[in-house]
Amino acid sequence: MKFQLRIGIAALFLFVASAASANYLNPLDSAAPENWFNLDMSTDGVRGVSTEVAYETVLKGKKSKTVVVAVIDSGVDIEHEDLNEVIWVNEDEIPDNGIDDDGNGYIDDIHGWNFIGGANGKNISADNLEMTRLYRDLKAEFDGMSEDDVKGGKAKKRYAQYVEIKKEFDKAAGQAVGQYQQMKMIADAVATTTAALGEAEMTVENVSAIADKSEDEATKQSAQIVANLLNNGVSASELAGIDRYVESSKNGAEYYYNLDFDPRAEIVGDDYRNSNEHIYGNNDVEGPEASHGTHVAGIIGAIRNNDVGMKGVANDVRIMSIRCVPDGDERDKDVANAIRYAVDNGASVINMSFGKGYSYDEEVVEKAIKYALKKDVLLVHAAGNSSQNNDVDNNFPNDLLGKKENKEAANWLEIGAANWGKNGNQLATFSNYGKEQVDVFAPGVDLYATIPQSDYASLSGTSMASPVVAGIAAVLRSYYPTLTAAQVKQIIMESAVPLEGEVNMPGSRGKTTTLAEISRTGGVANLVEAVKLAEQTKGKKKVKNP
Repeated sequence: MKFQLRIGIAALFLFVASAASANYLNPLDSAAPENWFNLDMSTDGVRGVSTEVAYETVLKGKKSKTVVVAVIDSGVDIEHEDLNEVIWVNEDEIPDNGIDDDGNGYIDDIHGWNFIGGANGKNISADNLEMTRLYRDLKAEFDGMSEDDVKGGKAKKRYAQYVEIKKEFDKAAGQAVGQYQQMKMIADAVATTTAALGEAEMTVENVSAIADKSEDEATKQSAQIVANLLNNGVSASELAGIDRYVESSKNGAEYYYNLDFDPRAEIVGDDYRNSNEHIYGNNDVEGPEASHGTHVAGIIGAIRNNDVGMKGVANDVRIMSIRCVPDGDERDKDVANAIRYAVDNGASVINMSFGKGYSYDEEVVEKAIKYALKKDVLLVHAAGNSSQNNDVDNNFPNDLLGKKENKEAANWLEIGAANWGKNGNQLATFSNYGKEQVDVFAPGVDLYATIPQSDYASLSGTSMASPVVAGIAAVLRSYYPTLTAAQVKQIIMESAVPLEGEVNMPGSRGKTTTLAEISRTGGVANLVEAVKLAEQTKGKKKVKNP
């Protein structure tokens, strides 16, 4: 699932019924500093990744080599004013001639490929969660049976999984309807409060004043709800985009847990149970809803010197769009094929801002990760927005390669989300974490970047933090092309700037921790420091991709 869409649900539901939450650790009632993810703590007083300083100092005068970054996501608006010049073009393919000119199996794949579309031009927009798909299969096998009815060790193991998933599914499906109703209520409260504010900015102070002084009871209650959300770390920009979250929660109620909804066979037409099937889909790399992927692409490489919109992290990239993430959970077969397509078509870095709690076919994804490792391609993945400990709770895909091998992929970076705040507010309240599973943090709250129709918006999520690091990786591979994927991973981790002192514990009230206790590096990625370390590393013996 596209992680940014989850932040709408996760962050908005942090609020409580009471309007009083003054002792909650992370109230940020100011707008995010402009371009903050590219700023520098010493120069600008903002803990970004020092992109601007890097180009003005350690990278000044150095030559770069164009690198390809694949964005495996919901789709990318390839005609966006701030992206059109950096979109990857398959020079070996003749556009729109209906022929597979380069012989790679994909017809007219000019800018990438779409694994959730059909040859008839139709596209999947929404899909089930993986839990729903697994439950559908298990229900068909075990519905109405007791444990005593099940014979054989393998069958009993599947039955136990059925019982576990059924319990979780029934609870989640019921909550989805309630969340949709609650999200609509929040949207109504935001609309009422916005009208009451007039030209005034939506801050805790301004909204609280309305809650205190309004004589209209409906307006008073609406303002109390909005003030509470702001106090609990939800930003004004997220509230401004509430309709997007209403739509997402509506899809949760209508598609995520709907056992009767399965668009795969009708639209894609592949043999879904055959994970070794590679050739299916179409060349529509934008798809019906490309906001998420377009935003990710802009963070990585939006044109830096055109005085338009915003600036991406990397200045010499080509963005390859590979569509395999619907509104719902992505399918393992598609993820594996997307990785392989990116590798085979020249990507040096792959960004993956998606994830899920269950996996249908871990092995096929593991094989694709190993394939990328063999071909020296770096994978950058968002840790997720459930405020969970990924060391304990499942989050797929991940870097663990096989039960027998029990080792991590040397070409995989797992990214948590940092905030621009200070005094304990340096982490995103929604971010997943893990001393073993999350490598480094990066800016992921209110990042202003590209969305379709040559527009821009501020979005939050580890989905936004991951492309910041993918951008850093692209810069390293661009200016230091002899570095291996393993070396780039090592450099980004070792150069991360330590976050000292106590910080808010994601997902908790009043509880603090240190970043060193909930991530491998205890630091925030930084381009200047990464370049400095790359300079020291470039002449040394290569770190092999094991």
